[in-house]
Amino acid sequence: MTGGLSDLCIRRPVMTVLVMVSIMLSGLIGYRLLPVADLPNVDFPTILVTASLPGASPETMASTVATILEKEFSAIAGIDSMNSVSSTGRVQITIQFSLERDIDAAAQDIQTAIARTVSRLPDDMPSPPSFRKINPAAIPIMFIALTSPSVPMSVLDQYAQTMSERISMLSGISQVSIRGTKKYAVRVQLDPKALQAFDLDADQVAAEINAQNVNIPMGQLSGPQRTLTLKADGQLDAAGQYRRIVVAVRDGRAIRLEQVATVLDGVANDKDGAWMYTAADRANAIFLAIQKQPGSNTLQVAERVKDLFPAFRANLPEAVRMTLLRDASKSIKASVDDVQFTLLLTLILVVLVIFLFIRNLSSTIIPSLSLPMSIFGTFAVMYLLDYSLDNISLMALTLSVGFVVDDAIVMLENIVRHLEMGKNRMQAALDGAREVGFTIVSMTVSLAAIFIPLLFLGGILGRLFREFSVTIAVAVVVSCIISLTLTPMLGSRFLREQQQVRHGRFYQTTERMYLGSLAIYDRSLRFVLRHRLATMVLSLAILVATIQLFRVVPKGFIPSEDRDFISISTQTAQDISWESLVTHMQELAEIVRRDPNVERFMMSVDDNGTMMVTLKPRAERELSVDEVIADLRPQLNAVPGIRAMLVNPPPINIGGRRARSLYQLTLQGTDTNQLYRTGEELEQRMRQLPGLTDVSSDLQLKNSELQIEIDRDRALLLGVSPRRIESSLYNFYGDRSVSTIYAPNDQYDVIMEIQPQYQDDADDLASIHVRSDQGALVPLTSVVTMRPGLGPLSINHSGQLPAVTLSFNVRPGVSLGEAVGSLETLTATLPDGIQSTFQGSAKQFQESQAAMGWLLLLSIVVIYIVLGILYESFIHPLTILTALPFAGFGALVTLLLFDTELTIYAFVGIIMLVGLVKKNGIMMIDFAIEARAKEGKNAEEAILAACLIRFRPIMMTTMSALMAGIPIAIGFGAGGESRQPLGLAVVGGLLFSQTLTLYVTPVFYLYMEELQQWSRGRIHPVAE
Repeated sequence: MTGGLSDLCIRRPVMTVLVMVSIMLSGLIGYRLLPVADLPNVDFPTILVTASLPGASPETMASTVATILEKEFSAIAGIDSMNSVSSTGRVQITIQFSLERDIDAAAQDIQTAIARTVSRLPDDMPSPPSFRKINPAAIPIMFIALTSPSVPMSVLDQYAQTMSERISMLSGISQVSIRGTKKYAVRVQLDPKALQAFDLDADQVAAEINAQNVNIPMGQLSGPQRTLTLKADGQLDAAGQYRRIVVAVRDGRAIRLEQVATVLDGVANDKDGAWMYTAADRANAIFLAIQKQPGSNTLQVAERVKDLFPAFRANLPEAVRMTLLRDASKSIKASVDDVQFTLLLTLILVVLVIFLFIRNLSSTIIPSLSLPMSIFGTFAVMYLLDYSLDNISLMALTLSVGFVVDDAIVMLENIVRHLEMGKNRMQAALDGAREVGFTIVSMTVSLAAIFIPLLFLGGILGRLFREFSVTIAVAVVVSCIISLTLTPMLGSRFLREQQQVRHGRFYQTTERMYLGSLAIYDRSLRFVLRHRLATMVLSLAILVATIQLFRVVPKGFIPSEDRDFISISTQTAQDISWESLVTHMQELAEIVRRDPNVERFMMSVDDNGTMMVTLKPRAERELSVDEVIADLRPQLNAVPGIRAMLVNPPPINIGGRRARSLYQLTLQGTDTNQLYRTGEELEQRMRQLPGLTDVSSDLQLKNSELQIEIDRDRALLLGVSPRRIESSLYNFYGDRSVSTIYAPNDQYDVIMEIQPQYQDDADDLASIHVRSDQGALVPLTSVVTMRPGLGPLSINHSGQLPAVTLSFNVRPGVSLGEAVGSLETLTATLPDGIQSTFQGSAKQFQESQAAMGWLLLLSIVVIYIVLGILYESFIHPLTILTALPFAGFGALVTLLLFDTELTIYAFVGIIMLVGLVKKNGIMMIDFAIEARAKEGKNAEEAILAACLIRFRPIMMTTMSALMAGIPIAIGFGAGGESRQPLGLAVVGGLLFSQTLTLYVTPVFYLYMEELQQWSRGRIHPVAE
């Protein structure tokens, strides 16, 4: 069949050329239309549900809101994980679905579930729960900073709000949050002593403020000639107007608000601040943090945002500076560009290898044409499959360059061999194509089959490598078609016949070198064939060593990348004040600012302190991002009173739980006392493990509280209700919004609170008075007693059960596999009733380790089945696969020598080796079978002839594959460190296995032939 296809194309060159042009044009169109991305879409569909009940304790939020919602959500199909955090007045539930679920359909299910719970939720919730399609654990893709030396921060906030609304309308945007928000508000700071002196209480003041600030419709006058709209100045817009409000009349004298309170033009939240640091200065700033929807393309979303920048800058005053602090698309684009350059470099290197072996320009061009044809043909199929130009697909194409040319090389080398027999070009092309057609199909089918198991791999690994495997398989199939069609047609027209060939000095010199190496191989192979037993013992030893290496090699998950970015989270005492937190954060910021590798960064302080650090481009700094982290970590943690956890965000965000460190371990149990006690003990034990760092817990039970106990009998006698007591406290200490200012483009709060000097400690509550039913002001301390205590800041659930999550990072030089192993040993002794599970990346690592071993075994089985079908033999596939232990050994030794972990990328490289190294075996065994069948040679003569005749194409294909792997193994360009393990595994495996395969495969072939003859003799004994 293959001979017929080749014959047709050789005899019809116009048809062949036009078909190839069609493939090229389709590929060019597909390439232009393919979207550019960082990775295939591996974002888990994630939805964040939020609900609020102002003033409710974490315990109340957990029991009355979170539990009800979680039970309803648990009935939704496809949920992968569900976590909730209940804090004062607020619940956040993160629901992560399996990759197969459509996020829009999942959102509809969430909306339906929320609607079913409304009747069971507390009646005084201000609004029903809401949801967003967002992963709260994901780092925003962009940070935009607004700074100004002269414009007030509240005005900057207005510009930020306008920009936020415009950006939120873009497709693919999930949320635009404002860090360091300074939204305008009028703040009324009550003086409790003045209130008492004028016999006033906070409720009266709030009522008068609300009554004096009105904005209601008044109708219109309609006369016979015209209509007049009624408009009054009932609304008050600034603090100066509020100061003159009359809140009471005493003895015929007006008591104005300014007499009982300090009225300021302020901000709605004065416990939220952000600063931008550069090497030169520090400035108060407002940041827009832009998050994309799970599954959307980062580059496309970022481009849509940046398209708005000219309009934004045109509308900003000259005194306002807009700075793009971070743009995740820059590193992604740089990484993709560098992979494309690596692909081009690989093409050039492979062509040079072909030329060095063939040493003839026309003969070099013929197989080289299969490279662009295969790549462009693959682009066309990628577009039809809705793939993207990303690091995975481009890395697959780069590696495929090394072996898509193999088929053309085998075809061309065989045609040249027939030319050297004295045949003309046409006959040599016809005979050569027929002779190796089956060999090429065998190599293609068996190589493509190696990726079949990857197609059935589930979860994030399946999504990640499905595009990788399909891209390579398509490139291999396209190259096979080209090798059977275009290559023999070109050979029949452009190869020079033997009598026309005139070789120059370079050719003769290199040919002597080649013949010398072939002679050395001939002598060494004959020596090995005379010592077959020793060769087999060595092979067995390498097999055992390979199995042992798999056990001891350090194992990782997804390699980190240097994206010029560091995220810093902090941990302090749970009862720290905002002012103290700012002071501690500024100490850390000064340390970060002095680092020569840092370009600029954002510091944000609200309930927690965080920093988003942008490093200088990699070419402008000496240290990698991981080395910068290792350098900064001890400096930052030397500051007393605060701990800093530094993270290089991974290329793939896995999990929806916000955490201070990369990896998480979650404890669950129904007995909360036992759970919390175990969580605290385990945290201390984890901190003692030498391989872990940045260990922290989300268990927050030691928040200082002032517990107020109402003397109900005394309060009843004095006519003071518990509701009035709590309302009075909320008036003074709850940042209560008592009125609203309606502006043309927004609305602003009038916030009431107590003056700052009465907010320091418990003794200040002695100044508070509560209005009784009889109208008298009753001292608060006469109806309550106060005592200090401790309480939770938040309560966490995981899968509807109370949970404690411990976060950790891995120290430099320690693999994730070692860290996970030590934690598995540690958690093996947990008390009954407490369950432990890894979350996020650590969980996926565990699952990948279990899957990868079976995947490798299944790949070998699939290859064996395919080869057995092709050769109609149980024995020959075993012979062809003898190189596999050497490939694994070489790959693992190379990883150890370069101190590189066996990550999932490296493991895929090893699986690729299974397909690569068996090509040599196929070329040798296929020729030996033909020699025995057609020329009547014995097994040793046949395999010896096969090895010597196939030596040139074997060396060419091996060198081509090496040239494809070396640029990746070097770790060239942006993100090259994540691709490097795959390149190292391929290069190391090829170098070691291809050398030994030239000797071991012939030996194994002879043993298998002897075994086959012995078995035939047992089944069909010769009659005496």
